Parts: sequence; structure tokens; C-alpha cells
Amino acid sequence: MSLPNTHSKSLIQWHLAENCRDLPWKSEKDPYKIWLSEILLQQTKAEAVVPYYNKILKHFPTIQLLAAAKEQKIFQLWQGLGYYSRCRNLILTAKWISEENSGLFPNTYEGLLALKGIGPYTASAVASFAFNLPYAVVDGNVYRIIARLLASAIPIDSAEGKKYFQEKATALMDKKNPAIYNQAIMDLGATICKPKNPLCLQCPWHKYCKAFSTKTVEKFPIKSKKLIIKKRHFHYLVFDDGKHLYIRKRIGNDIWKDLHEFALIETDDEKIGISFDRNPSASVFQQQLTHQKITAYFYVMLQKVLRKTITEYGLEKVAYENLENYAMPKVILDFLHQNKYL
Repeated sequence: MSLPNTHSKSLIQWHLAENCRDLPWKSEKDPYKIWLSEILLQQTKAEAVVPYYNKILKHFPTIQLLAAAKEQKIFQLWQGLGYYSRCRNLILTAKWISEENSGLFPNTYEGLLALKGIGPYTASAVASFAFNLPYAVVDGNVYRIIARLLASAIPIDSAEGKKYFQEKATALMDKKNPAIYNQAIMDLGATICKPKNPLCLQCPWHKYCKAFSTKTVEKFPIKSKKLIIKKRHFHYLVFDDGKHLYIRKRIGNDIWKDLHEFALIETDDEKIGISFDRNPSASVFQQQLTHQKITAYFYVMLQKVLRKTITEYGLEKVAYENLENYAMPKVILDFLHQNKYL
């Protein structure tokens, strides 16, 4: 099925006349602010990103200030947004641009793609929004729109699919107005061509949509791989001496790297596998990640903490009133809030 260039015109007309999605980074031309918004938007809905975007810019209105900030402060501002590898990449890229590139963002697609944490989609977004370069964005929204438009059975998570949909997205794009076109197609996916219950009759492309005409919209896009959720059980020993809690920074290549937690024992099920002098009751909290489901058990140990215990678990003593200065996973924050530590 061909993709006539009238598609892009009708989409832009819809965007200008009917799309009222108001976001703080829309129409932005500052590459720093565009880059920040795009990193935040990776794997995260726009509505959840807005307060983080505003908060980070309030503290760090320029990339130089972000690059010079203490990493713990940046992680603290990011806290609760998840996918913390994005935050580490944000810090690395900010430092490189500020210290090695005179504070200037690369103004080519290839230069942007070379930055830490930036893939083809983010490079295309920054290139088009900041520099009006003709690169089509292809994110989950765009995959879904084009797969339905063409009723394509090619899996979007295959190598063939990535190449195919990138080519189709490029063919659809208005080369003279890449910024407004890219914004329009992303908004179309977020507000009209939604994963569930799409508003097809409000779509400017429904007359051309093969999936709509064949009543198969809900079948697309197609994926070849089924998402497997790994279940993990985290048993946290919460040492509380009456004035302090004892925490440590997570290290290694695992979830929540660089965030803080309590002494941890991970098991295959709900059994902790150790005995206590006194049996503390466990508070249980859960957190769903993309590929993992974490069940966390918190055992509050009201006692003086031995130096041996501190050394064994690599713990740091932190006064109650200073806990807010440490970035922590959501499941830890839920426990701290429920138990009035924060």
C-alpha cells in the first residue's frame, strides 16, 4: 500500500486545528530542553513526565548547571520516575557536552546519535525539533499508527520490522515541516490511535486506514516476542536504633543502580531463610517494572546496630530527618511514608 504525501498535510491540519495536547516542551527550540524532555519521555507517559521536567529545569535551567550538580541531587529529583539508567546517561551526556563540547549540542543526526543514552528515535526527535532536520521519529505510537494504517503483519520488534517501519515513517513525513509533523504523529498516537479503544472516527487518517476498513484495529501492531515477567522477592532488614536508619547504595548492573536501600536478602519466594531472636512482622509492598515484579518484605529491627552488621551489609547510618536527601526506589519510599519516616 502506498503512502500519499497528502497524509502528512491532513495530519498537520488536524494537529493545528483539533489537537489541544498542551505540554511544556511543545514548540521548544532549545536543544537542552528538548533533549531533557525526550530522555524523560523514554518509556514514560507525557502526563507523568511534566512535573519532573518542570522540577529539573527549575533546579538546572542550563546544561552547565546540570553538569556541575551533585549526582545524588539529580537522582533525588528523578526519584519515582523509574528506568534510572536514563538518569545516569543524562548525567554523562550533560558532563560531556558541558566540559568537552563547549556546552553545545551536536546539530547533526549522527552527532546526536553518538551521545550516551540516545538512540535513533531520540536523535530524530532532537534533530527535528531543535534543528528542523528531516528525520522521522519512530516510537511506540508511530509503530502502532503505521501498523494499523497498512494492516502490516510484520512484527514491530523484529529487525525486519524496525527497518520497514522506519522506511514507511520517513515516506510519510513532511520533509519541509519535520518538527510539527513529528509532534503531530506522536500526539495522534497518544490521544487518538491509542493501544486500547482508539478513537478511529476522530482520526484524520481513518479513511486511509486498512485496519479500520477491515475492522481489525485491535490486532495491530504485531509483536513476535511475548513479554516475560520475572518475579523477585526482596527481604529488607530495616535496622532502626531509634534515631537513625541504616541504608546502602545499590551497585552492580541490576535495577535501581545508584539508589539507596536497606540491607537486602533476595530469595526465590516469600521465605527469608534466616531466623530472628525476635520475630518481627513484615510489611509487604510490591512494585511492577516492565520485565520484573518486585515483592518487598520489610522487617523492622529495633535495636542497636553492631559494627559487624554495618560492615557485613555495607550500611551507612542516616538520621531520620536526612532520609529525604537520598534517592530510593518507589517501593522503599512507600514503606518509609507508610511508617512515618518521611
